[in-house]
Amino acid sequence: MIGVLIIAHGSLGQSLIDCATHVMGNRPGQLDYLEISNSDDPSLMLPKAQALVEHLDSGQGVLVLSDIYGATPCNIVTRLLAPDEIEGVAGVNLPMLVRVLNYRHEGLHACIDKALSGGREGVVHFTKTTCHHAQQ
Repeated sequence: MIGVLIIAHGSLGQSLIDCATHVMGNRPGQLDYLEISNSDDPSLMLPKAQALVEHLDSGQGVLVLSDIYGATPCNIVTRLLAPDEIEGVAGVNLPMLVRVLNYRHEGLHACIDKALSGGREGVVHFTKTTCHHAQQ
């Protein structure tokens, strides 16, 4: 099973894991987060991220999700990358995370595809006329 690490600003990673746990009914294994604050030195956070990746990797790889492409968490992810072993996706949101968690038994590259599609398809503009769940 693919390990999943969220590296994000503030408590976003923990909050996403809490929400995914609620949606899925239990806390998935091989899932963790690293919180990055404004005062953190990225060079000091890298060893922490490396240790988390090592812990999460069962030999099938780790997908590292970050919040904003080009920001400090994403820059840390960039330093972790190892093709076909440790891959990264930026723009993490709850639909992306839930999709990844549901498909991570299919392999690392399938998880990347599911992360991208889940992230995109989870962002939807809806109105009362287009939302099938709206109460009449």
